[in-house]
Amino acid sequence: MLEVGIVGLPNVGKSTVFNALAGAQAKVSNFPFCTIEPNRAVVDIPEPRLDRLGDLAGQERRVPARIAFVDVAGLVKGASKGEGLGNRFLGHLREVDALLHVVRCFRDEQVAHVEGGLAPARDAGIVDTELLLADLETVEKRHEANAPRLRAKEPEAVKEAPVLDRLAAALEAGRAARSVLLSAEEAEVARGLHLLTAKPVLFLANVGEQSENGPAVEDLRAYAAAQGAPVVALSGRLEADLAAMDDAERGEFMRELNVSAAGLERVVRASFDLLGLITFFTIVGKEVRAWTAPRGTTAREAAGGIHSDMERGFVRAETVDCDTLLESGSWEEAHRRGLVRSEGKDYVLADGDVVQIRFTA
Repeated sequence: MLEVGIVGLPNVGKSTVFNALAGAQAKVSNFPFCTIEPNRAVVDIPEPRLDRLGDLAGQERRVPARIAFVDVAGLVKGASKGEGLGNRFLGHLREVDALLHVVRCFRDEQVAHVEGGLAPARDAGIVDTELLLADLETVEKRHEANAPRLRAKEPEAVKEAPVLDRLAAALEAGRAARSVLLSAEEAEVARGLHLLTAKPVLFLANVGEQSENGPAVEDLRAYAAAQGAPVVALSGRLEADLAAMDDAERGEFMRELNVSAAGLERVVRASFDLLGLITFFTIVGKEVRAWTAPRGTTAREAAGGIHSDMERGFVRAETVDCDTLLESGSWEEAHRRGLVRSEGKDYVLADGDVVQIRFTA
């Protein structure tokens, strides 16, 4: 399951955004450290193709892929040294796949700003600095623990030492761990450290009720561009209101506002792009299911993601593009037209593939 951790300064609207994305009801108040215990919510990933496939096949059970959001206390200057509460919860983010960095891009005299005024690039930099310092502490502690093993020339310690040196140098220079180019073997060493700045980051500009293209958002876009990171702009308050509506009311309100996609869909789409993920589908018995996989996943690897027996006994994958299947009207008709392909274990899945795995028990 895709898991995304939400970070940001206090009072930037993190819990409001969390509620909007997850349809949850995290506590929202106008004071720092309102979020004490981490909030976690697991929600269905919006996927219109899943319902269309279900309608086509008359399937009763439709199982979407899921995404988890984890919202922790806001970080402040000095968090890496114990200031505020955010550092207590950084451990909850070490296992997530990506970070959603919420940055305040709205003015509201009723909502206190912990830094005294609106400056999105500065605010983003404060949080990024604290993540860097926390990672540097992690690397330094590993260095210290490895010192006696390195003197004893233990192979694992010898292998780790140059990777730790390179990571420490980058972090000390203010560069995220993800900026360090590593070989496959070196990357395996780095993964064991669970560094926060090694994770891909998506910036979310919380615009309140202001324009999604105003000066504050442009300030954040320039900061994010320097890191090669994407930005999604949305109003956390508006999205939270939409999440509280029923489907009919939400659809009508979105049409009135000329909003084509809800916040969850936009964040998920950007997260998929960021992580290089695709969606594929299976239709088995009375169930149609959506799955996520890294781009480049082979048919056999996808089979293993469904069940280990499928990977061990893999014979072939019968595959057809979702749109092609929908246009054909049925799996049988797609077969008759010669549109269903028989692929081997090394076939690389494409986004939208509908797959039937043939395997021996």
